Amino acid sequence: MEIFLVILGILLMILGILGSFLPIIPGPLTSWIGLLVLHYTKGVQLSSTFLIATLIIAIIIYVLDYIIPALGTKRFGGSKEGMIGTTLGLVVGLIAPIPFGIIIGPFIGALVGEMIHRNDINKATKAAFGSFLGFIASTFLKFIVAIIYFGLFIAKLSEHNSSWF
Repeated sequence: MEIFLVILGILLMILGILGSFLPIIPGPLTSWIGLLVLHYTKGVQLSSTFLIATLIIAIIIYVLDYIIPALGTKRFGGSKEGMIGTTLGLVVGLIAPIPFGIIIGPFIGALVGEMIHRNDINKATKAAFGSFLGFIASTFLKFIVAIIYFGLFIAKLSEHNSSWF
């Protein structure tokens, strides 16, 4: 059972890292669940303070994930259509077999969304750039937290490696 929980925790950590880029998976929260699963193994006991602190950070990042792109879009004069375009562009960029699709897709999606909202290419480009910057900042923040949680997972697991073998 212990090995199953460790494997499940590792899978949740990997899913959390992927969730940093995929808009349908809450990356840091998924990674935190991996830490929680590790806590329920007999070999590793994480303190309540550690679990609560990491949960609060994951929730803050989850909330910021919605605020940061909106702020970037608003700061550069973007619209709701631009934000929707950014998300759709990300999905297409992930699926499309083009290099850097994950970066190009959100920008093109935001640009198309802004062009639908207004027919001024200069304003649409500026707003798309803001939407894109907000998306990149949010994604980077989620990725960093998911990587840190994975590092904590490995560190806590390795502290107790004698109890596994």
